[in-house]
Amino acid sequence: MSISIPALSPRTPQQQQQQGALPPVLHIDTPAETMDWLARKRGSLLSAIAEHGAVLVRGMDLHHPAQVGNILHCLGLAPMTEREAFTPRQGYANGVYSSAKWPPNQPMCMHHELSYADTFPSVLLFACLSPPTVGGATALADSAAVLDALPSAVSERFAREGWLLARSYGNDIGASLAESFGTDDREEIEDYCRAHAITLAWQPDGTLVTRQRRPAVLRHPVTGRICWFNQIAFLNEWTIDPEVRAYLLAEYGPNGLPFNTFHGNGDSIPPETVGLINSVYEAHTVRRPWEAGDLLIVDNLRTAHSREAFQGPREVVVAMGAPLHSHDCAPTIEVSSP
Repeated sequence: MSISIPALSPRTPQQQQQQGALPPVLHIDTPAETMDWLARKRGSLLSAIAEHGAVLVRGMDLHHPAQVGNILHCLGLAPMTEREAFTPRQGYANGVYSSAKWPPNQPMCMHHELSYADTFPSVLLFACLSPPTVGGATALADSAAVLDALPSAVSERFAREGWLLARSYGNDIGASLAESFGTDDREEIEDYCRAHAITLAWQPDGTLVTRQRRPAVLRHPVTGRICWFNQIAFLNEWTIDPEVRAYLLAEYGPNGLPFNTFHGNGDSIPPETVGLINSVYEAHTVRRPWEAGDLLIVDNLRTAHSREAFQGPREVVVAMGAPLHSHDCAPTIEVSSP
């Protein structure tokens, strides 16, 4: 098998300061043999992912979600079952899911998968089974560089206080209770929330309202790098399309939004702060167009990801692996109920 591998040595300080460095690419010439190769080289490959934040494997013959689950197994990564989803997904075997159901004409902002949960996947596998005709790239941003670029007045407050996520389930927007918690049984949902530091309140109309306080900054357990790790901007009301936001407020009121974020002490986050975070993300965003069969392996703690608007069919599945608890990442605050 012929595989060309770029130098994956540690980056120099000058390279680390560069914004927008694309991740390394592995070119596979004989895709039928790649599973064995991945199993043999998984140690060095995972080290490269931790160092660079992501690696793109190009030339694989990927056509089915089951193949992606097999890759997770070859890399020795335990599959993770998604809980607390905010949009519906189709679930496949071995921790593989469809892309989140998000309007194709609207971009999905930078975020880290399940960064609002106390346990999250440390590694993500994105596999392109069918590329779109226009747009639709899964863009990346270095979370350590983003943290360094944020004004200290913004980053230090979130590091000190954490952030708070408020959610409202049951208005036929986003994921249902069963899709988020794996059940619609109230007692089981309440048990889950108690076990994961989430406060909850059932409303008279059956709507469930929850709040959870999470750290905004974590230390990478392998590299030791301090990373901006959250969904403060993505899930904030000021990132929602203005027309959609106006409709939701008119229909459900400020406390009925499907999700919103706050400072850790409960203070509202000004739109200027949300815009600033998104602009820093954009300044550090890199992207490559998808090709059929591409496999993008992402260190979920080190690298944020987004999705561009697109046209035409797009089938990109994601496998979530190697669950990690936030207390293993030296959080600046402990996970707690607000």
